[in-house]
Amino acid sequence: YNFTKKRLYILVNRFFFLLGSGFLKLFDFLVVSLGRWTIFQIEVFILFFSRPFRYKEIMQQIEFIGVNSFLVIFLTAFFTGMVEAIQLYSGFHRFGIENFMGYTIFLSICKELGPVFATLMVISRAVSGMAAELGTMKVTEQIDALDVMAVNSKQYLIVPRMVAMLFSMPILILLFDAISNMGAYLISIYVLDVNATAYLDTIKQLAKFKDFTQGLIKGVVFGYLIASIGTYIGYNTKGGAKGVGQSTTLAVVISSITIFIADYLLSAIFLFFDL
Repeated sequence: YNFTKKRLYILVNRFFFLLGSGFLKLFDFLVVSLGRWTIFQIEVFILFFSRPFRYKEIMQQIEFIGVNSFLVIFLTAFFTGMVEAIQLYSGFHRFGIENFMGYTIFLSICKELGPVFATLMVISRAVSGMAAELGTMKVTEQIDALDVMAVNSKQYLIVPRMVAMLFSMPILILLFDAISNMGAYLISIYVLDVNATAYLDTIKQLAKFKDFTQGLIKGVVFGYLIASIGTYIGYNTKGGAKGVGQSTTLAVVISSITIFIADYLLSAIFLFFDL
């Protein structure tokens, strides 16, 4: 009896320990981490309008984020469009409404697939690189050296990356939309034998300007979120080489989850307010 009572006491104690530690970790993430991130963003936002403006660094980051991401965006977009066409055809063909594939594909790509997929590709290629680069500079004390030399490390390292991301992300989404719709059109017309005139007419008749602009608005918001998360985590890296790896992984995971949450919130706002 005493053994059973002691064992029950240990299990209850362990349960409350796990519950309490989990709550403290959640509190630390929601309050402490988000609070520090918010303060960090306020400091960076002020530096957006402070001299000197690092035009050279901004152009270098635009090349890294935007130009160097073109190939992965092209491949992802082209095959996304082709897969979208094949999957929609299998459903639309049953009801004999293949002619409406054009607008349906255009709508889904421009409003959802384009912004989300393009952002995920940039996260995997550019945001991970940001976190790794800044993390390496942090653990090797290069960032501290900049501060010692009276160079504002946030203005020199963070602001150019965020400005470049805000500029590059909408353009990459535009490219993704165009390439993906082109891939869907080619498969629909030349492989699935959909009527080309009807395919394009549905887009011309039903598409609205807001269907196109919603994706661009998402691109600006997504660009800011992933750049702010990647730079913040990289800038605050600790723990040497192991810490750099952990920061890179954390930046990719948190950025990806944040994008899906933000996508839902923005889609709900656009729907309820008819924007």
